[in-house]
Amino acid sequence: MVGVVSPAEIPTVAVRDLPKDAVALLDVREDDEWAAGHAPGAVHIPLGELPTRVDELAKMPDDQPVYVICRSGGRSARAAAWLNASGWDAVNIEGGMHSWAAEARPMTGDNPGAEPEVL
Repeated sequence: MVGVVSPAEIPTVAVRDLPKDAVALLDVREDDEWAAGHAPGAVHIPLGELPTRVDELAKMPDDQPVYVICRSGGRSARAAAWLNASGWDAVNIEGGMHSWAAEARPMTGDNPGAEPEVL
């Protein structure tokens, strides 16, 4: 997706430092991970589909960065690097959904009767 980019070159934020609401959040995990549990209001585009679906981000507010999340921070770092190289203002969320859950941020899932979880 992108060439070699130093982790120091990718803007990163800890979950605890994110605003509590009104965040433009992009989840780049796979469909099964998303269904198990995700942040309410996030946009879901799996990493492998991002180049062909990037236009969907045009619906997000353009007065703030796109915060990118995955399970632990690796895929979202790659997505943020690609987005930044493509002209977007993107920030990787350190620790991904594992950190999101650890900070007790709200989660919802698509599996009826199951508590949201991070796969």
